[in-house]
Amino acid sequence: MKAVVQRVASASVEVEGSPVSAIGPGLLVLVGIHDLDTDSDADYICRKVLNMRLFPNEKTGKTWDQSVVQKNYEVLLVSQFTLYGIMKGNKPDFHVAMAPDRAKSFYASLVERFQRSYKLESVKGIFCIVWINDV
Repeated sequence: MKAVVQRVASASVEVEGSPVSAIGPGLLVLVGIHDLDTDSDADYICRKVLNMRLFPNEKTGKTWDQSVVQKNYEVLLVSQFTLYGIMKGNKPDFHVAMAPDRAKSFYASLVERFQRSYKLESVKGIFCIVWINDV
């Protein structure tokens, strides 16, 4: 499993121009699921993302000191199979990414894992196009 993590002031997911999910300050996480990923991989990504110290601590002045959980911020998870793309000649190949039928349920369980580990209302996840307004 691969995750690209970005601090954001806000982020939203749109389908055909209509917003379907949005967060305020927090983390946008693009998630690539490998064909061989297991629940232990999902546990690892969940634990790492929620505990990464990416935000400043206003009390101490340290810049990389607090996690999304400590700041009480939100998390937006977005499925991104292209993270497992490789080039075969002049054409991208995604054969190592989990097949869509399996990936959808695996991704849903990943979102639920984040929600159980943090707060249900602070974690959102969906398959779509994302617009970012970064910090």
